[in-house]
Amino acid sequence: MSTLKPKHRPFCFSVKGHVKMLRMALNVTSMTFFIIAQAPEPYIAIAGFEVTIIFFFIILYILRLDRLIDFLFWPLLDIINSMVAAIFMIIISVLALLPETTTFIVLGGVFGLLTAVCCIADGVLIYRKLLFNPSGPYQKRTIHDKI
Repeated sequence: MSTLKPKHRPFCFSVKGHVKMLRMALNVTSMTFFIIAQAPEPYIAIAGFEVTIIFFFIILYILRLDRLIDFLFWPLLDIINSMVAAIFMIIISVLALLPETTTFIVLGGVFGLLTAVCCIADGVLIYRKLLFNPSGPYQKRTIHDKI
């Protein structure tokens, strides 16, 4: 008697899902500290924008829309988003930590740096999946393969 192995692991239970949800939680925490401390608006705006984009990617992967909308190469967009988000979060976190500021702005900066680390880890995970598993789910098929 053989047990059937599931074809795919649900996004919420994958390593990529855990990293993306941790990234969102850290980013929401950073944004919350910036809001409480009444930090400059660019800090709050960038953190809020990143929360929105991360939420979009989480919903995209949970609903498996990346399989349905196949004219876009979602892993590449996700890697670019992770790297741009890491750069932005490093910049606003360092700017929040440099001057003598309130405790909440410092906490927002620290959580922003942790978010940047998670952004880099998220991008590396997706890149490694593309690099070491090119025949996996992200492989593009030509029209000749369908015939």
